[in-house]
Amino acid sequence: MAQQIEIWGGIECTLNRVGPHRWDQLNWNGHYQRLDDLNRIVDLGIKTLRYPILWERWEGESDWSWLDQRLERIQELGIRPIAGLVHHGSGPPGAELTEPGFVTRLAAFADRVAQRYPWIVDYTPVNEPLTTARFCALYGHWYPHQRSDRSFARALVYQCLGTMRAMQAIRAHQPLARLVQTEDLGKTHSVPALRYQADFENRRRWLSLDLLCGRVSLGHPFYRTLCQAGLQNELALLVSQPCAPT
Repeated sequence: MAQQIEIWGGIECTLNRVGPHRWDQLNWNGHYQRLDDLNRIVDLGIKTLRYPILWERWEGESDWSWLDQRLERIQELGIRPIAGLVHHGSGPPGAELTEPGFVTRLAAFADRVAQRYPWIVDYTPVNEPLTTARFCALYGHWYPHQRSDRSFARALVYQCLGTMRAMQAIRAHQPLARLVQTEDLGKTHSVPALRYQADFENRRRWLSLDLLCGRVSLGHPFYRTLCQAGLQNELALLVSQPCAPT
């Protein structure tokens, strides 16, 4: 008997800031103007689609008719959506990735989404939190353009805590809601002289998932580093209320 494989897809939905500029990939690729993109996606055999309900785009927006129309079409086509709320971004203006307010505002937005679309079951509140923390707060490429171990640690932990709080808010409206977590788990290789760095990178690549699963406590290789960034209470919350991906 042949095995049936469900094909997954995703619409590129990055909305990030570089300096004073905000880059909205849905605008650049033209999806805002093309409802029939969804028909073409179905023609490819895709049954599950990660779809953008981006926090940066919709927080404070009173007219959600564009989203209503797209999600209604998704239902008509029999696609199962995975709602993406943050994708390589840092939230709307005033939501700082390295500050606790990121958590509360993301949870409030997730609550609004789940209340409006209670039929959606699958969510990715924050896409690739480790990657986003690296590019925003360690390498300085994306807003807030910080470059320190402390800012990286805070950005990563607040994204994971925001994911946990967002899922709690969503499950108040949809108890069966599932966390579909994404992360870049690429393995690092090196010449012998740089083996120490490769070993570090390969341990760190699992850190966001360890945080969500409540595994970062005393004895974890990154526990002391995160505590040095003043995150003891946040780590305790993640340990006491784990939010493991489904």
